[in-house]
Amino acid sequence: MYLGEGKAAELKRLVSDWEGDLVIFDEELTPAQGKNLEDLLGVRVMDRSELILDIFATRARSSEARMQVELAQLEYLLPRLRRMWIHLSRIRGGIGLRGPGETQLETDRRLIRKRIAVLKSKLRQVAKAREVQRQQREESFRAVLVGYTNAGKSSLLSALSGSDLFVEDRLFTTLDSVTRGVNLGQGYQALITDTVGFIRKLPHHLVASFHSTLEEAREADVLLHVIDASRKDWEAQHDVVMGVLSELGLADAREILVFNKVDLITHAEEEALRRRIRAIEPTPAVFVSARDERTLGSLRETLGARVRARWVEVVVHIPVSDGRMISALYREAEILERVDNNMTVSVTARIPPAFLGRLQGYPGVRVE
Repeated sequence: MYLGEGKAAELKRLVSDWEGDLVIFDEELTPAQGKNLEDLLGVRVMDRSELILDIFATRARSSEARMQVELAQLEYLLPRLRRMWIHLSRIRGGIGLRGPGETQLETDRRLIRKRIAVLKSKLRQVAKAREVQRQQREESFRAVLVGYTNAGKSSLLSALSGSDLFVEDRLFTTLDSVTRGVNLGQGYQALITDTVGFIRKLPHHLVASFHSTLEEAREADVLLHVIDASRKDWEAQHDVVMGVLSELGLADAREILVFNKVDLITHAEEEALRRRIRAIEPTPAVFVSARDERTLGSLRETLGARVRARWVEVVVHIPVSDGRMISALYREAEILERVDNNMTVSVTARIPPAFLGRLQGYPGVRVE
């Protein structure tokens, strides 16, 4: 960001006229820019990244989220330490006091680097535990909710799963990934995970710190890209989310657009939005309201079709005497045809991958 002498002088007059004690820039400032502006204005200067990090810090509830935010804050702070020290000196003793000496700065830098190393080590351990959990869920169909902050991802997961998730109408309510089982109807099930919301010019420190949490998206069978249908700037928000996904290596991930909050727009506006999507976007789209269960059927059906596509059509031969396995097959699979022989029952069925693995190792059962 560049601020000319004239604009800088104008800003200084505004700060004086309004008796301001804090100036927030909607851009990321380099350490040198921040220091120079504070020297010029004589007040605290905060950039967009620091503000977002502060908001995240107030929202973090779990131990993992708090560590992730602290890591991002420390990595942001490290190259700006001298300026932060000078600011503290001003608060404590009035403008004009000198900052810390080089010895103190180096001590603080060493302590911060040590803390960063500790946090990274702990987060790697958390990531390993998360990976074990993912492997345990490997056979399940997994969908991950992504989207701009406050698009209604948590409300949607709560409505689909019937669980009582913490939902609030404010930015970055969800920092922790939350997974819930969802019944899609017709015997289909899915695990759906809610993730942290994105925002324009999301600080790269945060993207890096939350990488293990966002790794859920990388392992998903499909991404549910939730968009606030009531926003006039939804296309800009869509592009921001796609930019972050691209940064995570997920630009080509399988995706379903989920336009949420259709209860906040008129029928004519919804129809215009549908026409717009058909014209510009090849990605499948559904239109729902987390507040209206009747609108969720299309999303359940769309996900159910994705689950069904993963099922494998096979012929299973089961001994007539094994009533328990025959019952399990009817319970777990989609039965297409049954032929009863003298000693065996031959069933043509579409079977989920996890159940197929069990069948293939079961005594007396033959799969072809």
